[in-house]
Amino acid sequence: MTDLNRRYQEKNNFFKRITLLYLFFGFLFFLFLYRTFTLQISSYTDYELASIENKTKEMLIQPKRGIIYDRNGEIIVNNVPNYSLITKPSQIGNIESHIEAIKVFIDISDDDALYAKENYKRIAKLNRELTLKNNLTMEEIARFETRRHKFPNTFIDERYSRFTLYPELFSHSIGYVGNLNDDDLEQILHEQNLKPKETIFVYSNGYIRGMTGIENIYDKKLRGKYGKKVYEVDAAGKLLNEIEIIPSINGEDLYTSLDIESQKVAFDQLNNRRGAVVAVEIDTGSIVTYISSPSFPLNRIANGMSVTDFNKLLNDTDKPFFDRAGQGRYSPASTIKPAIGLFGIENEIIDWNFTINDPGFFILPEDNRVYRGWKKGGHGEINLKEAIIESSNTFFFSLAYESEIEQLVEHLSYFGFGRNVCIDCFLPDKGLLPNPEWKMNTLNFGWFKGDTVNLGVGQGYLSATPLQLAYYSAFLAKKGELNKFSFVQQDIDASVDTFISKNINNDDWKRLHESMIDVIDSPKGTAGRLRNLKDFTVAAKSGTVELVSTETKEDYKIIRETEGKRDHAIIIAFAPMPNPKYAVSVVIENGESGGSVAGPVAIEVLNTLLEND
Repeated sequence: MTDLNRRYQEKNNFFKRITLLYLFFGFLFFLFLYRTFTLQISSYTDYELASIENKTKEMLIQPKRGIIYDRNGEIIVNNVPNYSLITKPSQIGNIESHIEAIKVFIDISDDDALYAKENYKRIAKLNRELTLKNNLTMEEIARFETRRHKFPNTFIDERYSRFTLYPELFSHSIGYVGNLNDDDLEQILHEQNLKPKETIFVYSNGYIRGMTGIENIYDKKLRGKYGKKVYEVDAAGKLLNEIEIIPSINGEDLYTSLDIESQKVAFDQLNNRRGAVVAVEIDTGSIVTYISSPSFPLNRIANGMSVTDFNKLLNDTDKPFFDRAGQGRYSPASTIKPAIGLFGIENEIIDWNFTINDPGFFILPEDNRVYRGWKKGGHGEINLKEAIIESSNTFFFSLAYESEIEQLVEHLSYFGFGRNVCIDCFLPDKGLLPNPEWKMNTLNFGWFKGDTVNLGVGQGYLSATPLQLAYYSAFLAKKGELNKFSFVQQDIDASVDTFISKNINNDDWKRLHESMIDVIDSPKGTAGRLRNLKDFTVAAKSGTVELVSTETKEDYKIIRETEGKRDHAIIIAFAPMPNPKYAVSVVIENGESGGSVAGPVAIEVLNTLLEND
């Protein structure tokens, strides 16, 4: 009985195993049928497309970048062909030996070689191109072409690069271009409805975009639209037939308001000194001159400066990359006095007949602190016009003391202080127009009356850029109404800033202009040295930015032995009077005297602009 049970159990187990085996093979057969159906019918289209894509290669067509002109139609920046030596790291076994073999007949710099060696693995992994050298000469191209068969994975390709005949005149206004990275390129292609394929990025080495200045602000307009070619390729990747082409569209040309001749004069006048010059056409707000000094060579930046040379510029103590015209902060010093005088008239604190006795200093009633003027013994009995001409600190100390800081700050903002005054400038700084709230939040101190007194002569916390000072100058010239600045005024719907006043009339503006004219033409004017440098009438206000506070001229003589501690020279001016066309600001760091150092620069720029009209 036991044997029968055992035999029955074994027979039952056998049939179970047979059943499971049939089920297993049945499942495999079903899976086979399903995969066959998927490959041949359901996903046929997808795999067919993938097969086609594996047999095609997409290559971008670079558009020519738009040409940039000055206001007279002279070319500032153009395009030139640039030939680069390029290799495919993914196809190179040993990059060092590869470079050494090429260096036998082409001079590859140590910086370029080092970059290639350090980035070889990363670029190979991404299947990207690697540039070994830019700006090949015709001789180098010829030497490579005769040996090309020895380097099947290295080739020479043409790209367009930027070139200017004035490489240091437009460093900060026009700006420079740089390589376009994959993320930026993908975004651009997405905007153009060009679906990027991997090969597009492989063969996009050297494509550029605007990095700074006008090149950056108007990049979309200047760069145009990329095109695309689709080729059939064989198994080895060799290009066969052209399947599709989408032509590129060249970028639009850009006509700026910049003036090459005044740029030359401003650049030469600064003579590599640290400083800036900004000049504008008053009626339109068009920027005609924009120089920051020292500058840097645009062509070398645009065409691939070596890492060593770039770092040398970057670490230069004079900071040539720093845009002093639009980003440098300077105390306006005595140039602020016309605006302070208008505040006094607007708020009926003074009128043109009001006088004070200037003993050469002002004593703050709250704590008896002494604020000194520049002239020992003072200016005596003096009114507003005389105070502007002779630059009496005491007069404006007194006027500021009688002013409410909130009202004064609001007043100065109309003149461009503390705000952006340019529509298309690259990263313009707003300077600093201080108030009690700012001081408490920043310095954790309350506002003192002495702070307001310092503000009255353009010192203390107040700061402005040369661009803002040029705006302030033009605003005074235009009698409180001015377009915001622009490099391409005709393409901009410029907003107009207007100084709304209840108590300032045209006669007040006339008197103010006469006062500023006499800053140069009066025997007592602080910029009298400019009198013989011009043959037209100029309204101006000079200033000296104190970097170190001193009690006496003797103290300053010791201070000035260190160049970096010398006062900055500053001036604003507009001409020709009585119908001014151009306004200008000049700042020269550590130049000491606004009238005698910054003034001649301003006059020469105005001379050039008026002579060429």
